[in-house]
Amino acid sequence: MFSRVMLVVLSLGAVTATAACGSEEASSVSAAASPAAVAASPSSTSAPLSITDPWVKTAKKGMTAAFGTLVNNSDSDITVIAGSTPAAPKVELHEVVESEGKMVMRPKEGGFVVPAHGSHVLQPGGDHIMVMDVPSEIKPGSEVPFTLELQGGGTYTFTALGKDFAGAKENYQPGADMGGMDE
Repeated sequence: MFSRVMLVVLSLGAVTATAACGSEEASSVSAAASPAAVAASPSSTSAPLSITDPWVKTAKKGMTAAFGTLVNNSDSDITVIAGSTPAAPKVELHEVVESEGKMVMRPKEGGFVVPAHGSHVLQPGGDHIMVMDVPSEIKPGSEVPFTLELQGGGTYTFTALGKDFAGAKENYQPGADMGGMDE
């Protein structure tokens, strides 16, 4: 009799713990993800927003950018309106557009819209998370945390891996001419 009662109590406890964990994940917009965890579960449905293959271009100091693919696991569009990182005092959401025959970077009006059950690519030569006034070197293999602010409140946190990258001929230094940039 005692063992049957204990079994029922333990079973109810397990069900309650499972339900609590599930509801906490579903109700929270914030999620922490390391590059390895994101790579292991690119279509995770536990959080409305996730990112696959997050990385940040290495830099001695000054400016750099972060990239990856934002994935929306929800039934509604998600708009990223701002970002931050402890690696730099200023972060902006940027796009690359053609202006007067040259490719130029500028702040992305309205932020990045990640469609319901869709994705939004952040890549060199395209939309990206601009990291400004970097005070110290971001080396290959560095783990750089980011927090994205979402329209309507809420945040999403991830970690990007420092990576050397010489493609697309973009230059994230002030006053840099991006003319002739290959996409």
